[in-house]
Amino acid sequence: MKKRYNIKGMHCKSCEILLEKSISQVQGVRKVEVSQKKGIADVEFANGAADDEGVLRAVRAAGYSLGVAGKLRWLSRDQDTWLHIVLGAAVLLVLWMFAALSGLFDRLGGSFSAAPTYPIVFVIGLTAGISTCMAMVGGLVAGFSASYAEKHEFATPWQRFKPNLFFVAGRTISYAALGGAIGALGSAVKLSTGFTGFLILLAGFVMLYMGLKLTDISPKLSNMNFTLPKKFGQIFGAQGQGGDYSHKEAFIGGAFTFFLPCGFTQAMQLYAITTGSFVSGAIIMGLFALGTMPGLLGVGAVTSLLKGQKARLLFRFIGLVVVILGVVNVANGASLSGLNIPLPSFGSPAAPGQAGALAPVEGGVQVVNMTQAANGYSPNYFTVKKGIPVKWVIDSQNAFTCAASIRMPAYNIAQFLQAGQNIITFTPTQAGTVPFTCGMGMYRGVFNVVE
Repeated sequence: MKKRYNIKGMHCKSCEILLEKSISQVQGVRKVEVSQKKGIADVEFANGAADDEGVLRAVRAAGYSLGVAGKLRWLSRDQDTWLHIVLGAAVLLVLWMFAALSGLFDRLGGSFSAAPTYPIVFVIGLTAGISTCMAMVGGLVAGFSASYAEKHEFATPWQRFKPNLFFVAGRTISYAALGGAIGALGSAVKLSTGFTGFLILLAGFVMLYMGLKLTDISPKLSNMNFTLPKKFGQIFGAQGQGGDYSHKEAFIGGAFTFFLPCGFTQAMQLYAITTGSFVSGAIIMGLFALGTMPGLLGVGAVTSLLKGQKARLLFRFIGLVVVILGVVNVANGASLSGLNIPLPSFGSPAAPGQAGALAPVEGGVQVVNMTQAANGYSPNYFTVKKGIPVKWVIDSQNAFTCAASIRMPAYNIAQFLQAGQNIITFTPTQAGTVPFTCGMGMYRGVFNVVE
């Protein structure tokens, strides 16, 4: 005898496995097939009679209930979920205050002012792996790793950790190969400011989606699953059966991170370009990627070790972190693209309300002086007159940090600063505020143009 039961509360493949295991232990059950997507369980009984009470007990024991799932809410009413989010936010606030008061953020910026040797390139990678690359790529790794662990509850710690190895392998190989390519091609390779901003925005929205799913604060969003269309999955082999994870998918995802503009990455890409050599470019970018590996693998290792309620708490905490990183990257990408979105930034924002004296005019040119350090620009607010050329003198004290890549979308300015004095010229044509940012949109400043 076969009978179909409607089940509420399923949200992933692990739910199917858990329910099939629980229901199969009911006496008289010969076969069970559970579909999370349809919200049903098809049960085949050996003795010709359905044991509804036994199935009900098994479903409840697994943490679910019988019945047709109602309309999912956008915001959860589960008090435990919100309590975990509040506690996670408190922990993050304490950690942030400690890092800010101890000067940890400034120390993570590094102090490499000259062209680094190969060992220093690796050290820069280590620094990036726990700072700006963690802010960009780490958010993706954390969300990806936690999502995989959540959906494969019965996998061993090693099975949960393997996707991270394929991710960093793809990342390291692509960095070496593409680093060699840009080294051979030289300065002909350059991403536009607009495209860079689009990549950061895209990464930010992906982080927001993954983070919100992990926090469970939105049942409706948590139930949404996006996969490649079946034909694309078959063509590229980027998915396993049923649209599930495959190692090839993790490898490709890691390879793609070469194009995500972490400030340290951009600095190393510039260094690779200046070598004019395929071998040197490949070594530089390969060593840099290897340096970022410990930090990124550490994120995946933590998520692979915990299960049950402890894992659930960790997923929510990671989800909160990924959401924050997503918001910051959306703000940074918008800033880099010339869009004004009032969201927080990792770096020091400009202060448009600050009163600034007019820039002095020397020989018919307005001269402004600025210092670029590892932690941004000082000063980062200038007042200039419309229609008079501006000579922007920048003293770069740290040429291998995010702040060394400076962009001003309004005037198509995109320049990598060299150690020492750099000069950028432009003529403001309209009154108003003209923002400038680092290559990731993290560190910002403003030119206030007056009539």
